[in-house]
Amino acid sequence: MGRDPASVTLTAVSKTQTEEALAGALAAGQVVFGENRVQEAYSHWAHRRDGLELRLIGPLQTNKVEDAVRLFDVIETLDREKLARALSVAAEKHGREVRVLVQVNTGAEPQKAGVLPDGADALIALARDTYGLKVEGVMCIPPFDQDPGPHFALLKSIADRNSLAVISMGMSGDYEEAIRQGATHVRVGSALFGARKPAKSD
Repeated sequence: MGRDPASVTLTAVSKTQTEEALAGALAAGQVVFGENRVQEAYSHWAHRRDGLELRLIGPLQTNKVEDAVRLFDVIETLDREKLARALSVAAEKHGREVRVLVQVNTGAEPQKAGVLPDGADALIALARDTYGLKVEGVMCIPPFDQDPGPHFALLKSIADRNSLAVISMGMSGDYEEAIRQGATHVRVGSALFGARKPAKSD
């Protein structure tokens, strides 16, 4: 693909995985993990937090912001001003710098989280300038029934024009295309761990 492997970070999607599966990933040297649910993430990682980077890759409700700020290094799913405000308040309360990615709903899917593409620049500026969050990059999940390539290209263009270094895109089925399009982080679950078990809700 013409990319230095070191330029792409593998985020292992550990939601719903067993203790045995997580132990195997850790033994293999994996240190970056993505979780979809705050409470499940606590059960997986609170007792072995050191040396890992934890990334929240699922939607975040404002009533779980404080727990998320305490546990996660990066929140990839900032998608609205209300959440930016809540993250800012929690960051000040707990004395933590909050690193975030802005999630962009590149397919404008009504059932999916993420700011619409034409609102991404404004939300990035608001999070940076008004709420003092460390906006490192952008994230997207393309529609499952469409060619992901144009969605990845759109996300990269948003990152480039906002001088953002991190582009989180690509999952088990399309990470190779995402890397070709400039992904810096890919989120891979089933390709690493096998088919996922049904999730429990928070």
